[in-house]
Amino acid sequence: MSLFDLSGRVALVTGGNGGIGLGLARGLAACGARVIVTGRDAAKNAAAVAELGKAAAAFQADLTKPGAPEKLVADVLALAGRLDILVNNAGTNIRKRPDIVTDEEWATVIDLNLTALMRLTRAAHPALKASGHGRVINIGSMLSIFGVAFSPAYGASKGAVVQYTKSLAAAWAADGITANAILPGWIDTDLTRKARIDVPTLHDSVLARTPAKRWGDPRDFAGIAAFLASDAAAFVTGTAIPVDGGYSTQG
Repeated sequence: MSLFDLSGRVALVTGGNGGIGLGLARGLAACGARVIVTGRDAAKNAAAVAELGKAAAAFQADLTKPGAPEKLVADVLALAGRLDILVNNAGTNIRKRPDIVTDEEWATVIDLNLTALMRLTRAAHPALKASGHGRVINIGSMLSIFGVAFSPAYGASKGAVVQYTKSLAAAWAADGITANAILPGWIDTDLTRKARIDVPTLHDSVLARTPAKRWGDPRDFAGIAAFLASDAAAFVTGTAIPVDGGYSTQG
């Protein structure tokens, strides 16, 4: 269907070498986009590129380093000549109650999940505007809707990501750029497998509350990525869409 055809467009997916990021990248590639992923692990980057196809590429980057977001945008433009779709997926979490989280741990989460995201998006603005149909897709969390005791910094960062997305939508609509957030629920990834070790009751409580009665899979994100990046979503901006099997509908 032509509305979902991303042929000729270039997408940058941060943290796109595994988990939810790779699920998003798969959806974009399946619709014809040239996908460029970033991640700190060179071996995972190479594996992702091999899966995504010969047009795909990867850059090893730590986006919290000074100048790294700006350099990444420059590298993408040097390689591909354009940037149409920016997916801000890279993130981290430190699971500690609010009364024991340290300043350093708080900064680690906020620096990557929020500040680096802002810097990369700001750096990408000229290229997204030049594309004529720029798309920003930010990965928030269902923890922007409600809180849990063990993720104060993560919840704060993801709540801020949603509000930042709304600001982008308001500011950049005149530039032909849409900005939307995806709010993942409990997804089966390396991070959540560790969470199930740290919080032994988590698995059963997630299944009990999720109407779909399963954990999400990274492949569940291919469709939402393709939709928000496409012309089919040209009039969709400033939204925050849960992809959580109905978890956030339960009071």
